Parts: sequence; C-alpha cells; structure tokens
Amino acid sequence: MAVRAAIAIIFCSMALAQDSPEPILQRAIALHQAGRVEQAIPEYRAYLKARPDNVDARSNLGAALATTGRYDDAIVEYRAALQGRPGDIRIWRNLALAYYKAGRISEAATELTAIHTAQPADEQVILLLGDCWLRQGENRKVIELVTPIEKAEPNNLAVAYLLGTALLREKQVGAGQVLVDRILRNGDSAEARFLMGTAKMSAMDFAGAIEEFQKAATLNPKLPDIYAFLGLAHKESGDLEAARADFQKELQQNPNEFESNLNLAVLLKEDQNYDGARKLLDRALRVRPGDAAALYQLATIDLDTGKLEQARAGLESIIRQEPKFLEAHISLAQVYYRLKRSADGDREKAVVRKLAAERDSQKDK
Repeated sequence: MAVRAAIAIIFCSMALAQDSPEPILQRAIALHQAGRVEQAIPEYRAYLKARPDNVDARSNLGAALATTGRYDDAIVEYRAALQGRPGDIRIWRNLALAYYKAGRISEAATELTAIHTAQPADEQVILLLGDCWLRQGENRKVIELVTPIEKAEPNNLAVAYLLGTALLREKQVGAGQVLVDRILRNGDSAEARFLMGTAKMSAMDFAGAIEEFQKAATLNPKLPDIYAFLGLAHKESGDLEAARADFQKELQQNPNEFESNLNLAVLLKEDQNYDGARKLLDRALRVRPGDAAALYQLATIDLDTGKLEQARAGLESIIRQEPKFLEAHISLAQVYYRLKRSADGDREKAVVRKLAAERDSQKDK
C-alpha cells in the first residue's frame, strides 16, 4: 500500500508540473530578452490567463506592447500592474512614458506630476514633465519647474534648451537670449537656431525667423516642433502653401504636434474638407483638452455645415471659458440670427463692439 501511495504521489506531482504555467512565463521572458517581442506577447497573455495577479509578468507585457508601438494596449497593462503594486516607480514611469509616446500628453503630464511629487529630485521626470507642459502651452509652469535646475547646473544644455524655449515663448527675450548664447558657446546647433528663430518670431521678424528655422531644420530635420514653427512663420508671412507643407511634414514625424494639427485643420476647413479638419482638431484636443482655439474651429465647422444647435452649444461653452474671445462672440451672433433669436444676436453684437473697441485701444498704446 505504501508503494502504491508513493507512486500515486509521484504521478500527481508530475501532472501538477505539466499543468503549471511557469514554463510559459519562462518562454515569454526568453523570447522577450532575445528581441522576439511579437512572439513573447501571446506567451505573456497565455500565462496571465492562469496567473492574472502576477505584477511583473503584466508589467513585462506592457513593456513588450510599448516596444511594438501599441501604447494604448501597454497603458492598460501598466495600469493593471499598478493596481497590484501601487506606487511602484518603475511601472509608474513606464505608464507615463506610454501616455507620452501615445500622444496622450495631458494624461502623461498628470502621471509625471504625481511621480515628481513622490521623487522631486528625478531629473529625467522633470525634463519629461517640462516637455509635456511645453506641448500644452504651459510655459510658465515649465519656467518654474526647471529654473532651479538651471541655476544648479548651468552647463546642462537640455535644461537650458527647455527653459530657453519656455522663456522665449513667454516673450521674455532677454532671459531667453542668455540661454541661447550659452548653447551657442558649445557650437552651432539646431537647438540654438530654433531658439533664435523663436526669439525673432516674438519680435515679429518673420523673415528672420524663417531663416533661422530653416537652418535648424538643415542641421537636424528630426528636431521636435521645427516644421511646426517654420509653418507658423510662413503662415504669418502670408505664404500659406509653404505653411501647409511645413505642417504636413511635422505631422509625418510627430502626428500629435498641437500647432500643426490646429493650423492644418484651419487650412482644410477653408478648403471645405470638414472631415479631415475634424480629425486633426480631435487629435489636437487630445494633446490640449479644452483648448479654446481648437474648440472654436470645431464650432465654426458646425456653423459652416448647418449644425446650428451644435455650433451654438459649442460657442456658448467657449465664451464661458474665455469671455473675451472676440471671434467666438462674432460667430455666436451669426448663429443666433440664423436661429431667429434676434435679441440674443443683438446682445452678442453689442459685446463684439465693446471687445473690438478694447482691442483697438490696446493696439494704440
């Protein structure tokens, strides 16, 4: 009997070993480490069906998905991993990076802000958060964030570039020029030329800005935002076809760049390509949720296509957010008149006259 019991135990152990999912995980890790990521992904998924609470395996799956560019799927896995191990900085950082690479800049900034609070000395997180805020137009936040690092590390060119960009976009040209000069002391570079172009844009020297941006693009055609700003300079100089080509080139290498999506959408709207314009505006709003300029363009598309109630609701919402948005008041007056709401239209016309007078008085100063 004892022999039979021993044999039974041996067979039972063998069966359990055969049913164990651990060999699947070992196979997934081996494939992943060998660079065969596409083959590793289904192995990780098979393992997680049996062991859904294994945080490391789920995090590895997120990393594999991110490697293949499937960032939205990676985000799902990283979030699930964090539920099993809240506060794990490595997973948390990977989640923020996945949001960033997916173009979900607002969500990336939210995660990075929380990570920065937990680890305020992490310079990589600071630079990434600063870039997110820069993309969202939060220049003053960038200045506050990186100024202490610039003072402590004056030779840190990455910090100088980030801070210089924010200062110049806030039209603090003198302070920005100091950083441009510091970068130039290390030799001519695309980054320095880009900052010089930004400074000339702030001074309304659009021809000079175009020259600097073109030099920057020649030195580094992959420099983030370079074609977006070249497009803005061409647009301000009146060369809309060149601007269109620049915005398209920027979106080829960075589909989520805000200014290119917004401005190319405006050009498509003028061509009455409303579907194409909507797609670009939706993408712009993923980068800057609630941006009044992008929402205004969507509302004017509704106006142009006869969706008057949608246009009215959109414009009223924008004006609640930005009460002095002159163009939104002008469009809302048009909507009210077309809806036969003459009293509301007259009220908006009065607001338009007042805001236009205020704008003219500011120009005269």
